[in-house]
Amino acid sequence: MSLSSALSSAVSGLTAQGVALSAISENIANSSTTAYKTKETNFQTLLAGYSGSSSSSSGVVAKAMQAMAANGTVTSTGVSTNLAITGSGFFVVAGDTSDQAAAFTYTRDGSFAPDANGYLVNDQGYYLMGYPTDADGNITAANTSTLTSLEPINVDSISGAAKATSTVTMSANLPADAEVGDTFASSMEVIDSLGVSHTVNQTWTKTAANTWTLSLDDPFATASGDASVTSGTISPSTVDVTFDTDGVLASTNPSPVSLTISGFTTGAADNTFTLDLGEVGGTDGLTQKASTTTPATIENTQVEQDGARYGSLSGLSIDADGLVTASFDNGLSVAVARIPIATFSNPSGLTQVSGTIYDENQAAGRVTLSLAGSSGAGTLTASALEGSTTDTATEFNKMIIAQQAYSAASQVVSTVGNMFDTLVQAVR
Repeated sequence: MSLSSALSSAVSGLTAQGVALSAISENIANSSTTAYKTKETNFQTLLAGYSGSSSSSSGVVAKAMQAMAANGTVTSTGVSTNLAITGSGFFVVAGDTSDQAAAFTYTRDGSFAPDANGYLVNDQGYYLMGYPTDADGNITAANTSTLTSLEPINVDSISGAAKATSTVTMSANLPADAEVGDTFASSMEVIDSLGVSHTVNQTWTKTAANTWTLSLDDPFATASGDASVTSGTISPSTVDVTFDTDGVLASTNPSPVSLTISGFTTGAADNTFTLDLGEVGGTDGLTQKASTTTPATIENTQVEQDGARYGSLSGLSIDADGLVTASFDNGLSVAVARIPIATFSNPSGLTQVSGTIYDENQAAGRVTLSLAGSSGAGTLTASALEGSTTDTATEFNKMIIAQQAYSAASQVVSTVGNMFDTLVQAVR
């Protein structure tokens, strides 16, 4: 090997170790960065005259690549909208809410939180993309295999929620010692589709031994408290109830008791609901036993309904299946979106855009969208973040090795320089 070749090899060593030191420096700087993937430096021997090379000298070349397949430690954060992926895959994100599929990028940084406009965005300013769903969490996108089925997740799109009553459950003891013709009063609440509460007054009339008729008044707005101003029309308005000789519910007519309130003055949709008076032959609803008071009264009355008045958004959560759910202060929960996981056949081939944001390319392979835990996709951990894969002890060890190699290559350069000086002096 000539002096020139030795000098060229030493310089290539300096350059390669400079690449290694740069990667080590970046790794250490990002030892606390969410979902950062450690850069590893690969060294390859450069042979004189190898195919495709114009160099007549040997040496080394170095290239730094991120270890995308490595997983960082998942740590709980207590933030309901934070997410971590364990295993393969990336979140699909967009730099702007108006971005089309071609501009989507990928990250494992799950530090998501609602911004001022209600969009879920991570610390790097990228918007989380997901499948739209109905209120029960069923994906409504026609084709879940394409990026065009995704849209930015916005929790402000659901500003509030209400639920119309579907079942009213009633239990009470009607006095067996009441006289035929005696009447007793009770009431029940019904919520319409707009979340407005209505009260329906009830009158129980004993019509014969073990036989009662329940009369239902048209509803009125609960808030007004004025029963004279009705807020709809109920039908049927009467229900017949019979008991056996043990005071156990024997029948209801109609059976089951299905009621409809129509013509709500609030503008709500007509509402058909079930009045559950208990199981025939059981004592879980209405009974007919002797009263414990004089005069006789209806006792142990309990009325519950499953509707909910209008409520405001109070919280947001994401579960292990990627289902984003909005919670309201009236107790309702409504699904907002479902988060997919994007996988690639060669994730190390992704192009780094910035920070821990990556873009697809031919080297990474085709993107595949899957739900968490299916089709090779990783699993999700809610209220947690993935840590950096950098181990500082390992990096310091690599730094010492790189420093020694750099110093050795520098010594070769110095020695070759001295030899050139000796040669020049000999010529003189």
